[in-house]
Amino acid sequence: MKLTDFKYNLPGTYIAKHPVSPRDSSKLMVLNRAENSIEQKKFSDVVDYMSRGDVLVVNETKVMQARLFGKKERTNATIEVFVLRELNKKENIWDVIVDPARKVRIGNRIYFNDKLWCEVIDNTTSRGRTVRFNSDSGDIFKAIDKMGLTPLPPYIKRETVKEDRENYQAIFAKEDGSVAAPTASLHFTPELVKKIKKKGIKVVPVILHIGLGTFRPVEVEDLTKHRMDSEYFEIPEKTVDVINKAKKAKKSVFVVGTSATRAVETSITADGAVKPNFGWTDKFIFPDYDFKVVDKLITNFHQPESTLLMLTAAFAGYDLMMKGYKKALREKYRFLSYGDAMLII
Repeated sequence: MKLTDFKYNLPGTYIAKHPVSPRDSSKLMVLNRAENSIEQKKFSDVVDYMSRGDVLVVNETKVMQARLFGKKERTNATIEVFVLRELNKKENIWDVIVDPARKVRIGNRIYFNDKLWCEVIDNTTSRGRTVRFNSDSGDIFKAIDKMGLTPLPPYIKRETVKEDRENYQAIFAKEDGSVAAPTASLHFTPELVKKIKKKGIKVVPVILHIGLGTFRPVEVEDLTKHRMDSEYFEIPEKTVDVINKAKKAKKSVFVVGTSATRAVETSITADGAVKPNFGWTDKFIFPDYDFKVVDKLITNFHQPESTLLMLTAAFAGYDLMMKGYKKALREKYRFLSYGDAMLII
């Protein structure tokens, strides 16, 4: 398939700027691959499609409050520093993006408050920099969390508000590292998870720290030539045991989101089982990918020509997915991160 196969018109009015409340009251479109059918439900109904012994795989990554604003030494110019990832914990070295980049050179220091500053030690791209935070600033993750702003996706055209700190964070979030939320997880509430567990479904974690590459456009028509950004992932041994036992018992593995999907599909043995793993993945999933682990997929409605849309099409089947998207547009579903959800069975 080609890039233009994934083009569709998404009016800006369909892009959700705020989530619904409660989270699990959003719409849920159910695509049934076996029956080639579409149902419309509420997200809280997702539990009705699960059976005792099934598994729910969630991404425990936590969104960092990645947008920091500081003052450049001497000139006192305001600089935005968007933290991407920690490179060296011992040395407090991080990859960041700076804005305006033309004002930030190697050797410059940027001060955020009396206790926290960073020094630019390398240029990586036109806007990218490598920085070293001061060693006496304590835990950098905690410092960022305390004073940073929520990194809302660029397609949400509004200023960040204090409610985003909670709204743009899944209830499963534990491990700092993402600059974007695993948005399919945003629909879950503690009450819904309790109901899922009570029904006998096992909830197990993986980690994939989502980078800015999730928003980067695909720029080649031939999808086989596209290269994904590498992202860090972990698959614990306990998660592997639960998934593999469920597969042997012919139970369904529900995976929440494209990030968790890429994590589990990255780490497969020769006989199709999941194996414990950690490291970096640049796995790109698009039609006609043969899924080894995922039986049912929970996801959101994605941007045109995005890698997330391509993964969804690979799982649902292109024709059924596009049929669902056309229906979602007619029925005025809410799209993207704060939008409605899709379950593919």
